[in-house]
Formats: sequence, C-alpha cells, structure tokens
Amino acid sequence: MNIAEVEKLGFSRERLARIDEHLRRNYIAPGKIAGALTLVARRGEVAHFSPLGRMDIERDKPMREDTIFRIYSMTKPITSVALMTLYEEGRLRLSDPVHKFVPAFADMRVYVSGKYPLFLTEPARRPMTIHDLLTHTSGLTYGFMYRGNVDDAYRKLDIDGIEKGATLADRMERLATLPLEFSPGTAWNYSVATDLVGHVVEKVSGMSLDRFVRERITEPLGMVDSGFTVRPSEVDRFASNYTRRADKSLRRIDDPLSGSPWVGDKTFFSGGGGMVSTAADYLRFCRMLLNGGALDGVRVLGRKTVELMTMNHLPGGKALTDLSTGLFSEVENEGTGFGLGFSVNLNPVLGGSLGSVGEFAWGGMASTIFWIDPVEDLIAIFMTQLVPSRTFDFRGQLRALIYSSLV
Repeated sequence: MNIAEVEKLGFSRERLARIDEHLRRNYIAPGKIAGALTLVARRGEVAHFSPLGRMDIERDKPMREDTIFRIYSMTKPITSVALMTLYEEGRLRLSDPVHKFVPAFADMRVYVSGKYPLFLTEPARRPMTIHDLLTHTSGLTYGFMYRGNVDDAYRKLDIDGIEKGATLADRMERLATLPLEFSPGTAWNYSVATDLVGHVVEKVSGMSLDRFVRERITEPLGMVDSGFTVRPSEVDRFASNYTRRADKSLRRIDDPLSGSPWVGDKTFFSGGGGMVSTAADYLRFCRMLLNGGALDGVRVLGRKTVELMTMNHLPGGKALTDLSTGLFSEVENEGTGFGLGFSVNLNPVLGGSLGSVGEFAWGGMASTIFWIDPVEDLIAIFMTQLVPSRTFDFRGQLRALIYSSLV
C-alpha cells in the first residue's frame, strides 16, 4: 500500500513514528501480544501502515500488511449497514416491531426472578423494534456478561457461541424463548442484538446473511478478503488468536491450521461477530462511510442515511453512562452515545481522551478497533489478536499517539 507524504496530510513524521515505538517497547518486546498492524489515513490517503511482530508465534510468521484477522464485533457496523440498505429500499422501518419479521419475538417478557428454565417474568412494556436492535436498547444481553440468571441461560443454550453447527435462525429462535433483561427502549446493554439484525436481513432479503453482505457490501467495495470464512487458499495469511495465561504468557486459542471454526464451510453467520477482514479491506468500508456512503463510484448507502446512523440515538441525547446496565462495552462509556451500529463521541472532555465530537467507532473481542473522525477527515484501524479486548487500553493510547501527531 502506498504511503503518502505525511506532512502533506497534516502529520508530524516524528510523532507518527511514536506508534511503532510504543507498540514494540510496551507490547511486542515484552510478549504481551504477538504482533499488531496499525493503519492511519487522512484526506483519502494512507499516512501510516505498519505491521509489527508476528501473526503466529509458534510458527514464527511475521505480521504482514495483508494478514487476515478475526474482527469479531467490528462485524456489527457491517451488518448494520446491510440492514440500512433494506431500510433505504422501503422494505422496513426503524419503528417496525421485530416480530413483524421474526414472529417468535412477539409478546416478549422481562425477567423478574428465577433460574433457567423456571423464570418469573412480566410483560414487556412495548414490543422490541428494529431501532432497539441497532442501538442495543432491546433488552437482550450476551452470555459472556456473567451478570445474572438471564445470561446464564444464554450460555446454557449457546446463544452467542460461534463454533457449533447451528444456523443463525436456530439461535435466534432459541433466543426468543428467553426473557429480556429490561423492557425495550428503557436502558442500554451490549448484546446479541446485531445477530438478530442479521437474521432480520435474512428474513427481509430472502438471502443468507453471508451472501447478502457479499453481494451488497464486500464485493462492490472490493473487500476481497472479508467474509464469514477464510478461504483454504488464504489460510497462510490468517493470524493465530491468543489469550493470556495466569503468568501473563500468551496461549494460542485458535490455530488457523488446526481445526479453526473460521476455516472452511460454515452454517452459522453471526451478524454480531462472525467476520474476518484485513486492515486494507476495512479501510475501504470506513472510507465508504466517511465519504457519505460511496467509494470509487460504488454507492452502498445514501448520504443522509450515514448521517442518521452516526447521530446519537439514545433517549434524551444521553450517554452510555446514563443508560448502561452492563459492565462491558468496546468503548469508554463516559461522553459516548450510540447510533445505529456505532458508538458516537459526544464529549471528548468527559471521555478523557483526544478526539472530535461526532467521531464514530467500534471494536472487537480480539482487541481490534477502528474509528472515523469526519471533523479531521481521519480513519484509524488497529488490528491484533488478543482476547479479551479490555486486556489493554489500545484505543485510548492510540488516540493519544495519533491525534497528537496532527500538526
């Protein structure tokens, strides 16, 4: 990938070099991560694109510019865009109840007490809507939250697992049998809602989610290495995934060459976390959004749709700190709102980090992150493979390094 003259893009070359120095010194040399790939673009040009360390420690394979990563929840913005293409065609409204498309979600009930399968519940105050799904105000949750008896039931029913042979439809039908954590629209909780968004896409379009995303987003945008599986011919570029042992050493949890659920045929296409991608591919997706829905003559969304998606949709203009019931998010909750598939920066002062009002972003479980700053015409993408994502504050540190390089 060609790197533009960074000074012409408004960066200090010396300050941008701090990114690699920081990652090498603080993370790669001490063995905290295997490797990383950071991409910074501004004004339509790439200013910094640097693979560091290794994509596979055990095989001593260096990180490459075209390394393929599990992007987990960075799938959510792609799935949200997929649904909004159907919205633009008039095939659904944001106010539509989910049960209009998935009847199993009619007459949802809210948890009061008890353990699976014996729950005491009460009726939800109103039906769950498409808008609730996109904004994570649906009352759904994730099994990995470990907050109570509802997410315990998610784990028992394998609602948010990715490695077993169910389909998205199977999982969503099971999900509909469980109570909500709260009535839709009354709180915010990170959840499997975007998997349900993906299932709505399937119901409305008549296509499987992987096919719809391929035909409507990844192929038109030239995202050649992005999808729900890694092609066997490309496995050599697929990074290993790691977590940390109690002694802080790295332990591989997914080997691309040995039984990885991401390689080969698949039946479950998770709209909330099932995709793989490269930094170059995800840059094309981000550029499409920053350009108001179009890239290189291909229009995926209308300009006003992107504007709507990147506004704060939380009730009363509130932030996540005002409405969140859970302890987990892929971003800092202070000073942050939520749109239709993205977090939205409402106040950098409250967030305690450099940035711009209106910047939108999200991250993934393996510590991948991205943000798009329309004020500065800037895109930042960080790829690594370390679970869980809150092990280190990569996003906060990179924001300081990147924004302080603007001159």
